[in-house]
Amino acid sequence: MKTQTKSNALEHLKRELEFRNYSFRTVNTYCSLMSHLAKVSSLPLETLTLSQFKDYLHKVVIEKGLSASTVNQYISAFKIVQTDVLGREWEDFKIRRPRRSKRLPIVLSIEEMERLINVNGNLKHKAIIMLAYSAGLRRNELLNLLPDHIDSKRMQVRVMQGKGKKDRYTLLSRKTLEVTPLLSK
Repeated sequence: MKTQTKSNALEHLKRELEFRNYSFRTVNTYCSLMSHLAKVSSLPLETLTLSQFKDYLHKVVIEKGLSASTVNQYISAFKIVQTDVLGREWEDFKIRRPRRSKRLPIVLSIEEMERLINVNGNLKHKAIIMLAYSAGLRRNELLNLLPDHIDSKRMQVRVMQGKGKKDRYTLLSRKTLEVTPLLSK
């Protein structure tokens, strides 16, 4: 078993996540969660027991009303600290993950989308809204989109480094393409 100081364990966690090519946001989130855990518990990460970790999780779930996905992030970060930073067996620390609530997404109707598009007088903004909606782009995917990612001949949009650092292709709607010649290449 490796031993480190509190800050050293956090630094090793950061390096491990970066080495595994986790996204910048995930690295920051996991390090922030483990830093907060160490600060609140007043204990170095390597000395935390399973029951202390569970007590902490229970406390923050009850007091702050943390979502199941945030609790899962805590568990995932704690698992990496225990197994990859401290070299322990996960079976000794294994924690059941909370059930996620299953909610249906709010999807705008065609009429609502048409109203949203038509209310906007700016052609560029209209094209952006239409592209995001018709191609199913996430906010960051839209922000990182470049003109050469739009292939009007093949009616495709290339999404580079989307969620999970994954590249993908999505459809380019003919109606979106007709709105503006800016998308044509």
